[in-house]
Amino acid sequence: MKEISTKNQIDEILTRGVGEFIDPEGIFRKKLENNPEKIVIKLGVDPTRPDIHLGHAVILHKLRRLQDLGCKVIFLIGDITAQIGDPTGKSKIRPEIDYLEIQKNMKTYLDQVDKILLKDEKVFSWTMNSDWFVSINDIVAPDNMVINMTAGEKKFSTPPLPGNNIFAKAHHWEKTRIQKGNINSYTFINLLSILRKISYSRLIERDMFQDRIKNGEPVYMHEMMYPIIQGIDSNAIANIFGSCDLEVGGTDQHFNMLMGREIMEMNGKIPQAVISFKILEGLDGKEKMSKSLDNYVGITDEPADMYGKIMSIPDSSIVNYYELCTFTPLDGVEEIEKKLEEGKENPKNLKMQLAKQIVAIYHGEKKSEEAEDSFVNTFQKGEIPEEMTEVNSTGETLMDLLVLNKIVASKGEYRRLVDEGAVTDLDKDEKVEDVNLVPEKGNKFRLGKKRFIKIV
Repeated sequence: MKEISTKNQIDEILTRGVGEFIDPEGIFRKKLENNPEKIVIKLGVDPTRPDIHLGHAVILHKLRRLQDLGCKVIFLIGDITAQIGDPTGKSKIRPEIDYLEIQKNMKTYLDQVDKILLKDEKVFSWTMNSDWFVSINDIVAPDNMVINMTAGEKKFSTPPLPGNNIFAKAHHWEKTRIQKGNINSYTFINLLSILRKISYSRLIERDMFQDRIKNGEPVYMHEMMYPIIQGIDSNAIANIFGSCDLEVGGTDQHFNMLMGREIMEMNGKIPQAVISFKILEGLDGKEKMSKSLDNYVGITDEPADMYGKIMSIPDSSIVNYYELCTFTPLDGVEEIEKKLEEGKENPKNLKMQLAKQIVAIYHGEKKSEEAEDSFVNTFQKGEIPEEMTEVNSTGETLMDLLVLNKIVASKGEYRRLVDEGAVTDLDKDEKVEDVNLVPEKGNKFRLGKKRFIKIV
């Protein structure tokens, strides 16, 4: 009975929400069935923005199920690739990102990932690809570094060393590595040996590059290198952890992950299997969930905000959200789809059940019930919620406060909301018309239908 249950579990892992599964000889499937504790799975993320949203969580929940079977997940933070910018699905070049911002975002990712993944060292490890792409010569140590050393029973210290001193650089490089073992840095010669086997025509034929060329926009070589760098990451992980059996990502990452298979084969390794997951559309129901498009739900969003955002998705997204964002059995998802097609269920009721389930996953049952009550009271009964987003004021305009606290993306967006009559002074029960309004302590405002602000 246990074997049947495990087989069914594996079947669902490899099919639910999966766009493509590449495992030509069934090597990964056999290893998962027989020796899951020996499996190493790679998930690479570029920390270009803080916070993890439901689109990321689709993959993280799948990895958690694989962890429950005994597999080890390697959470690879692409601090180097984040500076390149993955061109996948982008018609424009990604702006350069400051490395300090990348490090800050990296910490946020690591702080949030255990809301879903286990962090037990048996089934989890994390690393950065700077461990193998950055050499001693690439860094500058802090100036006036003093290094304490021991030789036998004697202890001594170096004089203050300049940042470009090779001894200081070597010491600083070693201290900043995540992987402390023997890591082979990738040199220009290593890169050339790989590039000899990858044709330019194969890289340039990608849709996003062809679109740019047709529009007379530039395609830069560092962007074309991105899939190759990602493939090298898989080979490096196999060197460090003994294997890289599977890489996971969205369907938009499929080309990049297949490149990992090729580069592993070039280096005499068993190529990784690849699972490409369906893309979760954002709240607009059209584009991929993305922070840059402001159509996302963060897994650390407040319960009421999370509930309200889910209620705003179009009816056409209901089934996809049930499949990708909840634990509803697949036959239950099929039943929901059938009810919608036959008009036997009010979409609003299905969205309320969906929102409650999603809030419960990240905040617990009690918070999900409170979020539902708040939504009903606020939007169905017309009441003002007791809990609001609090904004600290020291005399700024409401526009400046909302931009500073990232409640609106820009002053232009705020002006547009005011022009549309979408900003309401709840204390006076009237629309805000003055874009330079300076609020007082205790004032309450509503932006649109779902965002409530209190000045403190």
